[in-house]
Amino acid sequence: MHHWKEANRVEFLECVGPILNDPQVQRLTEFHQHTEATTRYDHCVLVAYMSFLMCRRFGWDYQAAARGGMLHDLYHECWPGSEDGALSRWRTHPAAALENARCFGLSVREEDIIVKHMWPVTLAMPRYKESYIVSLADKVAAVMEKTRLVRALGVRRNLELVAAGI
Repeated sequence: MHHWKEANRVEFLECVGPILNDPQVQRLTEFHQHTEATTRYDHCVLVAYMSFLMCRRFGWDYQAAARGGMLHDLYHECWPGSEDGALSRWRTHPAAALENARCFGLSVREEDIIVKHMWPVTLAMPRYKESYIVSLADKVAAVMEKTRLVRALGVRRNLELVAAGI
């Protein structure tokens, strides 16, 4: 697949490399996302990489898409068995992620990406096209994870190559 070529991985790592090494982000490996086989960290890397590729292809702000995608689920709560219902969590976790991500010196665009990635579940519409892309990538990644397409398409192996570049 040409999407996984070295030039894309290098450029992606220029956007998110320092974020990937951050202890707060590394803690996301402790939490499952959508399935037992996927960590929240893996999910964020997949969303960030898909968003990066799409925005780069369209000539949009791929740096903001990559950074916002990587930080869109930066919260450290474990959902299974929590007292909050799923809909409530879907609506509230973007604000928690944004609060945690602010230490990375976010742009206004990156903040919008993070806080509005659950649109249309959250009612506030994204302000930027990159926010729509990350929101879409988040849903595509969730479907891929739930249906095990991540494994069938060799996505995990390629994401490990991306992350190994840090």
